[in-house]
Amino acid sequence: MSTFTATLGTDRARRLRATLTTLLAAGVALGAPFYFAPFQVFQLTMVLLYAVALAGLNLLVGFGGQISLGHGAFFAAGAYTAAVMLDRYETGHLATLPVAAVGCFLLGLGFGVPALRLRGLYLALVTLAFAVFLPPLLKRLEPVTGGSMGLTVDKLQVPAWSGLAEDQWTYFVVLAVTAVALLLARNLLRSRVGRALLAVRDNESAAEVMGVRLSLHKTLAFAWSALFAGVSGCVYTWVIGFVSPDSFSFVLSITLLAGLVVGGLASLYGPLLGAAFVMYVPSVAQDISDAAPGVVFGLLIIAVMFVAPTGLAGLAGRLRGVAAGRLTRTTAPAADDPPPDPEASASPAPADPAPVDAEPVDAEPVGAQPRKEEE
Repeated sequence: MSTFTATLGTDRARRLRATLTTLLAAGVALGAPFYFAPFQVFQLTMVLLYAVALAGLNLLVGFGGQISLGHGAFFAAGAYTAAVMLDRYETGHLATLPVAAVGCFLLGLGFGVPALRLRGLYLALVTLAFAVFLPPLLKRLEPVTGGSMGLTVDKLQVPAWSGLAEDQWTYFVVLAVTAVALLLARNLLRSRVGRALLAVRDNESAAEVMGVRLSLHKTLAFAWSALFAGVSGCVYTWVIGFVSPDSFSFVLSITLLAGLVVGGLASLYGPLLGAAFVMYVPSVAQDISDAAPGVVFGLLIIAVMFVAPTGLAGLAGRLRGVAAGRLTRTTAPAADDPPPDPEASASPAPADPAPVDAEPVDAEPVGAQPRKEEE
């Protein structure tokens, strides 16, 4: 009964801590655009849209156990879908979001077919090839994509009733999309699909024996990952207002994968931390060295992975565990001081032994006949 009560108390404390953390994060997110300068608000907006792309990559790599170096291609597909719709067909911004999501989902579904027969480095090379040949293809399709010059579209328009600046309105729209995307990823991982992905990642043979269809869930992992990347690319077009093939080179795919690893694989908070790393660390590297910012960026990645091998999301858990261990050792009784024995304390003290040289009075030898009284 005591164990059950302790477990129940731990669960309640965990839920309370998660609720307080969520409320605190929501308060900070809602108040941030009123505190920071416009450029800093723009940077926060970019962190949010990159977090959506990393959440999709986390489904594939962190929870699905498959390696992808072509995530930037799905990002570009969503961005160009929104740009073409806004430029050629003059649709509304919100109308581009479901089209980009569904189109990238179908693209990922078709691209997930190689994942059925390839794994490891071979699958990584195939996805990298997809990211490499997409920018030249976009340049060839000049009547649709604008070629090397790209496409310039209108940004989000601020409604008059909001009373917000352009950067603040864009931030809140992207914040809403990011919140819905992260909630969808969380619910997806807690569903049957998420449990199947974890089973496939841990042991494919055991998962197949338990009835998990490997081909279906591997393909769905690519499809869901592409959907999140397409949504992120669509929002990118809203924020930037310009797309070009050179903005979506294979370096973007590698940067996104590095950001996910630094943020923390198979973690719900890892995409947010990785997105912040992708957004801010290159700027810091540029400030440190104008001549070789890439070298500084690589050294910073090595330093972070040396300090936090499981990512920034795992570093917080490790620090919390170390603090809890030290607190437990401080409050626990010392091992060198055993508790007193109650039986030993209750027993009477032994009598003092007789002196060695003292002779007993009227002592008789052992086995002797008893003496008779004299009359």
